[in-house]
Order: sequence, then structure tokens, then C-alpha cells
Amino acid sequence: MTIIIIIAAIIALPFIIALFLPKEYALERNIVINAPKQTVFDYIKHIKNQENYSKWVMADPDMKRNLSGTDGTIGFIYAWDGNKKVGAGEQEITGLADGERITTQLRFIRPFKNTALTYQTTQPLSDHSTKVAWGMAGKSPYPMNLMTALLKGVLNKDLDTSLANLKNILEK
Repeated sequence: MTIIIIIAAIIALPFIIALFLPKEYALERNIVINAPKQTVFDYIKHIKNQENYSKWVMADPDMKRNLSGTDGTIGFIYAWDGNKKVGAGEQEITGLADGERITTQLRFIRPFKNTALTYQTTQPLSDHSTKVAWGMAGKSPYPMNLMTALLKGVLNKDLDTSLANLKNILEK
């Protein structure tokens, strides 16, 4: 009987922990790129360019893609269907402030349904130096909020890798 209670407690513990974790999350990473602000913005506003620098998009070079609308403009949708690492979903440009900010909505279909809001901003530090921020925010319902909390460090690392890739491309 003691073993059954211990097993039940081990199974229940993550669900109990998730009760006390926030359901909303937000993260942001930054990098300085030695290129003019408009050059950087003109590159990042095109979602298709993420194929060259986003760790997530690059995780499955064979994934199926469906593009609709005009890339770099509000309403453009980049849909994907890939392997287990990237799943399936779509990203839609929902806002643009030329030279300053692009906002998108991510709609995940697989491995789980969820939405997130993302943004990338550019801030000039000099005529040839730009600070780029890439952020993401969303909600994870109980008990998925436990997984989100556990993956936050991985997501930050992936954003750092993607931003470093972007820096390498734009500083060539």
C-alpha cells in the first residue's frame, strides 16, 4: 500500500506544482548587429528570411511550406508542416511600424494547439549599429503551464541562437 501512495504522489506532484505556476509567459532576447537600422528591419520584416536564421525553422529543412499574401506586409501568412521538432502551424504578420517593429501571431496546430504573439524590434545605437529585440508572449492552460515554465530556458537559448545567426548574416 505504501508503494501505491508513493507512486500516486509522484504522479500527482507535477499537477500540483502546475496549480501554482503562472499561465501567462513572456520572454525577450536582444543582440547588437553592426548594420544600419533600416537594413536590419528590411531583412527581418520578411518572414521567409527566418529560413536563414531561425533555429526553429531550420530544424526541418524538408518541411512543407505554404505562403500566402505579400511577405513583409500585414496579413502575410507563413504556414508550415514539418517533423516532430517543428510540428505544424502558421505565422501571420499582424503589425508593422516601418523601421521599428514587426508583430506576428503564431498559431500552433501540432504537437499541441496554442497561440503566441511575437515581435521583433530595431533600435538604432549609431548610424551603423542596431539593437534587435525578439520577444514572445502567450498563455499556456493548466497543466501545460508546467511544460512552458520548464522550457523557458530552452526557448531563450533558441532565441539567442537565432539572433546570433541573424547577426552573422547581416554583418557579412
